[in-house]
Amino acid sequence: MKTQSKVTPRTLSGFMELQPTEQVMFNQMKEKIEKSYKRFGFLPLDTPVLELSEVLLAKAGGETEKQIYRFTKGDTDLAMRFDLTVPLAKYVAQNYGTLPFPFRRYQIGKVYRGERPQKGRFREFYQADIDIIGDGELSLLNDAEIPSIIYTTFKELGFDNFTIRINNRKILNGFFESLQLTDESTNIMRVIDKLEKVGIDNVKAELAAFGIAEDSIAKILDFISITGNDDDKIIALEKLDITNTTFKSGLLELKEVTKNIKLFGVPESNFTIDLTIARGLDYYTGTVYETFLNDYKQIGSVCSGGRYDNLAEYYTDKPLPGVGISIGLTRLFYQLNELNSVKVDKQSISDVLVISMSDDISACLPVASAFRNEGINTEIYMNNKKLKAKFKYADKLKIPYAAILGEDEVKNGTVSLKNLLTGEQKNVSVFEAVQILKNVKK
Repeated sequence: MKTQSKVTPRTLSGFMELQPTEQVMFNQMKEKIEKSYKRFGFLPLDTPVLELSEVLLAKAGGETEKQIYRFTKGDTDLAMRFDLTVPLAKYVAQNYGTLPFPFRRYQIGKVYRGERPQKGRFREFYQADIDIIGDGELSLLNDAEIPSIIYTTFKELGFDNFTIRINNRKILNGFFESLQLTDESTNIMRVIDKLEKVGIDNVKAELAAFGIAEDSIAKILDFISITGNDDDKIIALEKLDITNTTFKSGLLELKEVTKNIKLFGVPESNFTIDLTIARGLDYYTGTVYETFLNDYKQIGSVCSGGRYDNLAEYYTDKPLPGVGISIGLTRLFYQLNELNSVKVDKQSISDVLVISMSDDISACLPVASAFRNEGINTEIYMNNKKLKAKFKYADKLKIPYAAILGEDEVKNGTVSLKNLLTGEQKNVSVFEAVQILKNVKK
């Protein structure tokens, strides 16, 4: 009989797979983000990974469309979602008559882009989004609430030293209109949004490549270089005395949003006006955000978003303004994990491993049940191995405690509870063991 050749097990480039202990850490990060979103009253939504191509690509084009995973099944033209915003737009348009407005939704899910994989950038990755959608109108208070959600979320993740950078696209658009550069405004914003990555000289070169005059480039660079605290920046913008209505509207919005961010309880040390923040996507029309971990600046922006005038214009004539943010969860976790900087409560699912000193594990079963009945995550080691192998197993899974049952423990109705981190071990009743494990679990 011909022996079938083995297939080499391998994972597609651009798709992340984690070790179990890493997955535990990833899940904790995801759960903390979800907990934070729920705290602000956002409702869960889970849209399909697959959509009809004509629906998903209604507002796509350019580089986005080139990166789509698209295929046919029978006569049906299908595409995989490339973000969570377009499926939200479809969902709101489709369910407009039954949704409460403003509609506050969160979604944490995988999206797919066929771009060239790089370190920390994947073809399959999780995004963690929130959006607030209005019916015809949406108060600017929502724009101010978003930074408070970002603040709460990153504090929940264990970070203190981070900055939410805020700007308003109307200020930028109005400024470019005053320079008679309206036709180039989108290109200019994409260039200045890269300032921190590419540097001032490259920004100047890219602007010149668009045919922008040298004196206009100088004014743009002076504009985005305005410094000082937020009050200083507002005053400097007012002193420009630009009468353009778009600029004036954006400045009023920025003043109102920054004032209300403080009322939402975000410390001034955690947010600032930054006139270089433009966001590369065309659909942002007002407030825009980028968030940076100051101790890990090499990671880049970890949370971004902004205000858009009409979420679902490709699906309905109803005006549906919105504001939202997205955390690139996979990329954030990968980068922090590479730096050994993931902040988690614990690295294991199990709180305790129940171990028998003999081949007979029957005495372990009621002990494990007693632990589980008290909400303690409990695993029994069932293989017939030497004690050293059992502890090695617990160490690999980062299980913090072992409950050991030898002949004396079985006879006395006790367990020998060992802290596998400190090595401390003591003989206690099952009830006492429960109390110790429950205190650790808190």
